[in-house]
Amino acid sequence: MKDATSRARQKLIFALDVPDIPSAIPLLKTLADEIGLVKIGLELFTREGPAVVAEARRLGLECFLDLKLHDIPATVERAVRNAATLGVRMLTVHTGGGEAMLRHAAEAAQDVEVLGVTLLTSLGPEDLTPVGLVSDMNDVVRRRALLARSCGLGGLVTSAQEVGWIRKLVGPDMTLVVPGIRPSGADTGDQKRIATPFDAIRSGADYLVVGRPIRDADDPREAARAVVSEIERALSPAGRL
Repeated sequence: MKDATSRARQKLIFALDVPDIPSAIPLLKTLADEIGLVKIGLELFTREGPAVVAEARRLGLECFLDLKLHDIPATVERAVRNAATLGVRMLTVHTGGGEAMLRHAAEAAQDVEVLGVTLLTSLGPEDLTPVGLVSDMNDVVRRRALLARSCGLGGLVTSAQEVGWIRKLVGPDMTLVVPGIRPSGADTGDQKRIATPFDAIRSGADYLVVGRPIRDADDPREAARAVVSEIERALSPAGRL
């Protein structure tokens, strides 16, 4: 049971969506033994930079740097190389940046797993036309997932609504990270394509990103444990029935 819980815990990525290091440290200390990785996004990294990665690593946590890089190939390549020097485990780029950008990112990765973001989980079908995407949502995601695989990226960030068929599309070797996870009964916030931890793991996700349901809970430690329990149940033989 302990090994099963530990395995489930490694699949939980906590989204550290706070404004600064003083806000981050209490959460990191509280959750250090309850999560697999900590996700550091734009808000926090823009304010604190590499210092917040160093603080998380000092507390024994592996880091997922979620910057969603999207720029010309040479700039993204250099940014990926710089991220690798920080000792982060995962880093995101936008698959909308095109083939050359993705190949440069993959080549610069070193020990960092570069994940391609297909479409933001805050987007719905009604949001595609205004930004010039004329295909339906599944077609956009399918094309970008295949492009990421062909360019050598290590994995994808994709919604729980799509993870099942994307797993079949790209095969077992790509890492699939699913944000927009909301435990049963939790507020959906600004996410449109969401799922429970149990359903996302059952559908083929390797890692789940959970932020607000843990961060804003009265007891963040217990909230994280509840998510891990759902993951563990989904990984069990009974959960696969």
